[in-house]
Amino acid sequence: MKLRYLAAAPLVAAAMLGTTAAAWPATPAAVPPPPPALTASALSARYTADAKAVTTAGQNAARDGNKQLASALATLSKGHVLFFNPNGAGVAAMVIGNLATANRVAILVPGADTTLATFFSRGPDSPGGGAQALAREARKLEPEDAGERLAIIAWLGYPTPALLSPAVMTSGDAGQGARALRPLVTALAGHGDQVALLCHSYGSVVCGLAAPHLPVTDIAVFGSPGLDANSVAALHTRARVWAGRESGDSIMYVPHIHLLGLGFGADPMSNGFGARVFATGDSGHSGYLDPGSASLRNLTDIALGNTAAVTR
Repeated sequence: MKLRYLAAAPLVAAAMLGTTAAAWPATPAAVPPPPPALTASALSARYTADAKAVTTAGQNAARDGNKQLASALATLSKGHVLFFNPNGAGVAAMVIGNLATANRVAILVPGADTTLATFFSRGPDSPGGGAQALAREARKLEPEDAGERLAIIAWLGYPTPALLSPAVMTSGDAGQGARALRPLVTALAGHGDQVALLCHSYGSVVCGLAAPHLPVTDIAVFGSPGLDANSVAALHTRARVWAGRESGDSIMYVPHIHLLGLGFGADPMSNGFGARVFATGDSGHSGYLDPGSASLRNLTDIALGNTAAVTR
């Protein structure tokens, strides 16, 4: 994201004819299908079907001259795709690891300006690249069994708002994301998995709205503008709630308001919010999953359930 613009977003939103969130229609989008049974055979069938759908969509994008989307889909087609639908803004999720055997699952929830075309293009700051960075770090921290007990899902299950739009300061798109995220988490928990949500930027609003009574062990937000809640208690969750922010992240300048449908409430990094603050570094808004960073290591330990290893 180009965060130098983000601090002005509330003014942009409020200035547009005094429009509140309720006046802006929800963006039409494909809805992720229910997850399959979490068995080797059912997952294999889903992956095979989705690989064909992704390949076809990639060929169509290439035919239409959309090179960036075609490239992203060519890469995505080589992975384990849990769901895919190119209609509207498009939705997709990629799995690293074995969902049939894992006992922990980390779901990476991205923020604004994330699309199918940028699923890999921003390196660790994109869903696919971020999931790959987490998987590599997990193997580094637990070389013997991290690949067996942890699965990572790069999840783009909602239409993320454009950065320079009124929607980026409202929870409308986040609400769609929360409704799409909850069935997946519930299915994973029902399979016996311990689930952690790793939520970047506007994705933390999605996680905040999904949080009430959701069967997750951890919710970690980073580069967050707020969770549409004023405290951990207001999230109505039993999960451990973590928050991290790079010292160079311009998200700190976003006003923490909740007025007339604009803003997302209290700063999750503030003492009064009640989150467990984890160490990050001095990078910017896009550096949280960079290889070698303190934030990547801490987020990986949260994903693995190694909470005692998380540095503050």
